[in-house]
Amino acid sequence: MKKCGTGGEMVVIRRAKSEEVSRIEEVYAQARQFMEKTGNPDQWKNGYPNQKLIMQDIEAGQLFVCLEGDKLLGVFVFFLGGEPSYEEIREGRWLNGEPYGTIHRVAVVDKGRGLIHEFLGWCWKNCQNLRIDTHEKNLPMQRALEKNGFQRCGYVTAEDGTERIAYHKCE
Repeated sequence: MKKCGTGGEMVVIRRAKSEEVSRIEEVYAQARQFMEKTGNPDQWKNGYPNQKLIMQDIEAGQLFVCLEGDKLLGVFVFFLGGEPSYEEIREGRWLNGEPYGTIHRVAVVDKGRGLIHEFLGWCWKNCQNLRIDTHEKNLPMQRALEKNGFQRCGYVTAEDGTERIAYHKCE
């Protein structure tokens, strides 16, 4: 459990629990709506991430929630270890070949509170070699990653076969 500040308010980041699945699904649904409104209708389509994937992430201990009291503000996946879709990178290269932490499925409810910055900072405190990818139309996430020191490294292919922009941050 970690505490972090956003605009003077204290929030807690901790591992998600199975009884929070429906609330997590709501956060992802809101994120899909936001992506659609901001010109990115293709990244998370057909109900992705679905309940089965959320449960797999919880069971693996890699899904984290951000709470302010009882209010669920956001979620993200973080794990140490390789991501199969990162084995091949095109039109560039990773900054290093060292072991890394992977960040996936970042979603927040309250836009503009700096929560993405908090999530990325929390991950950085746990691993100083991070990789993440995002859709070419997800401009808010691209800006957030670059603002937080991530460098665009090339392109990877996601599990669903779509191309993603690959980002990397290391010491």
